[in-house]
Amino acid sequence: MANHKSSKKRIRQSITKRAHNRLYHKTARNAVKALRNTSEKSAAEALLPKVTSMLDKLAKHNIIHKNKAGNLKGALQLHVNAL
Repeated sequence: MANHKSSKKRIRQSITKRAHNRLYHKTARNAVKALRNTSEKSAAEALLPKVTSMLDKLAKHNIIHKNKAGNLKGALQLHVNAL
């Protein structure tokens, strides 16, 4: 019986972890969109470090691929420089 209880706990923990990852990924996507739609250089420069740290975290925990995160960071840096 003890085995059953621990497996239920493990399943519940994995579900909450997945939900947290999904929420964080959604937040990062929205932050990237916000940065892309920003036309003021000062606002974009303020957002850039936060978005890059989010992308680093997502890549570190294998939520998104590290190459994709790197490409996104590079594209966002170019966008900020072009403003």
